[in-house]
Amino acid sequence: METAEIRRRFIAHFEKHGHTVVPSASLLLDDPTLLFVNAGMVPFKPYFLGQETPQWDRATSVQKCVRTLDIEEVGKTTRHGTFFQMCGNFSFGDYFKEGAIRFAWELVTGSVDDGGYGFDPEKIWVTVLPSDTEAKQIWHEVIGLPTERIQERGLEDNYWNMGVPGPGGPCSEIYVDRGPAYGPDGGPNADEDRFLEIWNLVFMQELLSTVRSKADFDVEKPLPAKNIDTGMGLERVAYLLQGKENLYEIDEVFPVIERAAELTGKTYGAGGEQGEADDVRFRVVADHVRSALMLISDGVTPGNEGRGYVLRRLLRRAVRSMRLLGYDGHALRELMPVSRDRMKLSYPEVETGWERIARVAFAEEDAFRKTLEAGTTLFDQAATSVKESGSTMLAGAQAFQLHDTYGFPIDLTLEMASEAGLDVDEAGFRSLMAEQRERAKADAKAKKGQHADTGLYRGVLDEHGPTEWLAYETLETESRAIALLAGGAPVSRLGNGEVGEIVLDRTPFYAESGGQAADAGIIEFDGGRLEVLDVQRPVRGLVVHQVRVVDGEFEAGSALHAQVDPEWRTGARQAHSGTHVVHAALREVLGPTALQSGSYNRPGYLRLDFGWTTGLTPAQVRDVEEVSNRALRADLPVGWQYMTLPEAKDWGAIALFGETYDESQVRVVEIGGPWSRELCGGTHVEHSSQIGTVVITGESSVGSGNRRIEAFTGVEGFAYLARERDVVAQLTSLLKTQPDDLVGRVGDMVERLRASEKELAKARLAQLLSGAGALCDKAVDVQGVQVVAERLDGAAANDVRTLATDVLGRFGQERPAVVVLIGVDGDKAPVVVLANGSAQSRGVQADAVLREVAPLIGGRGGGKAAQAQGAGTDVSGVDAALARVAGLVSDAQR
Repeated sequence: METAEIRRRFIAHFEKHGHTVVPSASLLLDDPTLLFVNAGMVPFKPYFLGQETPQWDRATSVQKCVRTLDIEEVGKTTRHGTFFQMCGNFSFGDYFKEGAIRFAWELVTGSVDDGGYGFDPEKIWVTVLPSDTEAKQIWHEVIGLPTERIQERGLEDNYWNMGVPGPGGPCSEIYVDRGPAYGPDGGPNADEDRFLEIWNLVFMQELLSTVRSKADFDVEKPLPAKNIDTGMGLERVAYLLQGKENLYEIDEVFPVIERAAELTGKTYGAGGEQGEADDVRFRVVADHVRSALMLISDGVTPGNEGRGYVLRRLLRRAVRSMRLLGYDGHALRELMPVSRDRMKLSYPEVETGWERIARVAFAEEDAFRKTLEAGTTLFDQAATSVKESGSTMLAGAQAFQLHDTYGFPIDLTLEMASEAGLDVDEAGFRSLMAEQRERAKADAKAKKGQHADTGLYRGVLDEHGPTEWLAYETLETESRAIALLAGGAPVSRLGNGEVGEIVLDRTPFYAESGGQAADAGIIEFDGGRLEVLDVQRPVRGLVVHQVRVVDGEFEAGSALHAQVDPEWRTGARQAHSGTHVVHAALREVLGPTALQSGSYNRPGYLRLDFGWTTGLTPAQVRDVEEVSNRALRADLPVGWQYMTLPEAKDWGAIALFGETYDESQVRVVEIGGPWSRELCGGTHVEHSSQIGTVVITGESSVGSGNRRIEAFTGVEGFAYLARERDVVAQLTSLLKTQPDDLVGRVGDMVERLRASEKELAKARLAQLLSGAGALCDKAVDVQGVQVVAERLDGAAANDVRTLATDVLGRFGQERPAVVVLIGVDGDKAPVVVLANGSAQSRGVQADAVLREVAPLIGGRGGGKAAQAQGAGTDVSGVDAALARVAGLVSDAQR
């Protein structure tokens, strides 16, 4: 029985019994506690927790799930798979234990002809909680199961809770006896390989007040409405009904292994030590390819954090496992379509979304192949050197070089080292990573400090003490210049127009930090004026101003008046407070895992980077903007206070990951109380309304797993909106329409343009196909095979493929024929090779011809005996490639 049919029967069985069929939720369900949906009941959590009222009394679903905690165990056991499907039926205050048990028993043991699974009732065992006499009685007296096949298990195995206060209850699990070949007799308590669990019935009947562990909790009271949550493992049932040994050999998974075996020339199940190692790799490939297919289908893209990192690891493990099996080609291009063709029976979206899925997966493989080519050689050399020295430890410096120079993730190095029988000095690796981060910070500071030696600044600090920094209190101070620097050395004067650095005994200027740009302003002295270009803290406690003399001649030691540009500071405060508001709005819209990873703000502008694996939809961007502006309209109070770092964390303040904070005293800025609490040293408005407005102007990617939002605030935000209004006004005037009709009018124009382009494409195709007959006339007879090998100037890949298909069709199936067409489209040379059945029977295979032809045009490709295609970038080799075809056809017939 195919997996898709098992799935269909499950849904049909419960639909027949009054259950509403609920489609599988996405693997990326909006639940901040989960990376992926990892159980069938996850989409129903709000109902069980009482957060929402279910719209049905009983429901059924087959839910997509992903678990990655045991990723290293994939392929080694029959039980571990990253992607799996959980069939479930749910009752919300409707039927309870007897109904759930009856429904499960009828489906499991019902005859195949009647829509059941046809398991032998004599091979069914169940477990119950010792105190659940009701369930035990139902199994024995209602179902008729002998008491010797009803076993008791404790709370660890047969009690369910969510790990937090809420509903809980006993479980009853259904097992199938696979026979003495799989282990000793005695039921699940004796052996869980022989007695395989396929179904878990959860009877939610109690409200838990405290949960300390799976088996340690406090029951507050019985639930007023008792619920049912059950789960049947689809893959487990599939390999039992299909007579397979494990989930990797079922119909949805094994075709990938078969194709991998064809590509590698290895045999699955060959036995022996090497055969067993190969089998594990085959299983890893099959599991990971399917899991990656489903993750990409649901919107995950490869990245360096979170969901994206899981996907990247799955894809790269699959590719590397194929290389270890001896295949160096593009594995995902060969294997993922096989998985797609099996999974589309249950999930049509993997076919309709194939173009995007393929683009994401194949791009990741291409990137990883480059990483492997460079890094594997270095690793092998390092591993050989370690072994020759008699050690078993790969140095942290070598692991760091793999990561820093070749982009090898540390987990890949650990995996490769384990396979080579080596350990890795992880502590040394992480120490070097920390040093690299510190160097990067120091480099950034050095660039801001005109590359001066920090020892110079330390000398100023030691002699004069720390700068009295008054940026929070005032915008102007009477100050004295205690040091004057230029070109990385002390100087006595700066002439008109010259640039240097000045250290004041006291300053109102904000030094760049925490993402906030430095203040702008002027410093006046007797007879002249300095323009402040930048303000930095090259060493802790010292504020250094980069200045240009705009009037007069400045001498060290002069008394002066420091004045921050009040308009600049106002804009800076608006932007920095706006950054906090947007951060809080992001968390409100996307969930608490959307945390800031970096920011920059200057007057009127803010940029906020945050960890997220997928781009925000236009609706999400609008929601973030709306939440932000509602916070402004609410005129939320903005305040700050100092406390210890542990106190700040207890208070719920957010600390930017990777930053170092003083444990004894940190500054916590809050907007609207707990709505936004962050550790921050920046300058801020006093009420959120003073930000003016938040206008989001862009959302984009800034690397794997990181997104960026950009926005204008204050006057700059209103100016941006005014410019947008002017653009709309100009367009409505040009198109002679009203603003409300503008989108529709432009849409109509775009549709007409597309229609025109389609008509042009049809005309071009018709013209192209009109030449098919002429190409057939040019066919050359090569030992009875008609060979058409022609160049098509100006033809793109689709044109080449369409024309080749038409030409081959004109020969029919009886006349052996091979068509090789190469287009010349700028600097690209798409190539298509087709061979009909008669030509294939003579030994001519399209993919074999392509393998010889493609390199002559600087390209590559793939396919099958009937059809192959590829592309090259060396159009100068087209004629030579076509001249090679006749000889290849001749050689193939020998």
